[in-house]
Amino acid sequence: MRSVHAVILSSLLALSACSSLPNRDPVRINVVGVEPLQGQGMEVRFAVKIRVQNPNDNVLTYSGVALDLDINGQPFASGVSDERGEIGRFSDTVVTVPVSVSAFSVIRQTYGISQMKTLNNMPYVLRGKLSGGVFNTTRFVDSGTLNLPGVATGSR
Repeated sequence: MRSVHAVILSSLLALSACSSLPNRDPVRINVVGVEPLQGQGMEVRFAVKIRVQNPNDNVLTYSGVALDLDINGQPFASGVSDERGEIGRFSDTVVTVPVSVSAFSVIRQTYGISQMKTLNNMPYVLRGKLSGGVFNTTRFVDSGTLNLPGVATGSR
């Protein structure tokens, strides 16, 4: 019976500790660049550059980044980086994450693009996380429009 009380008490203390953490504003993420990388076989790779803004009064420390990129409402690319760093209070930095695109995604996007008249202003949704341990992982979502590099968009 004492062990049950100990577990309940420990759980309540843990919950009250979490509720006493200071409120943090969400980080702001913007895609600032997409550059082609060397791929393997049928794989296509890009370096996605994101600007991470920390609007808080404390330093944001991260030890890894994961991204999922959807284009035109379809899954397109995903990637991870073991990059480590800190984003100072009320500061920002650019983080680069290599992402891979499967051949199936390329085919699906090529078909979707063929239905469009231009490659300019393609809608995207970027989901990801900055890993910071159990209680400090920061998840984010960004959306907007982009132009894919290295793709011909019309006649010369």
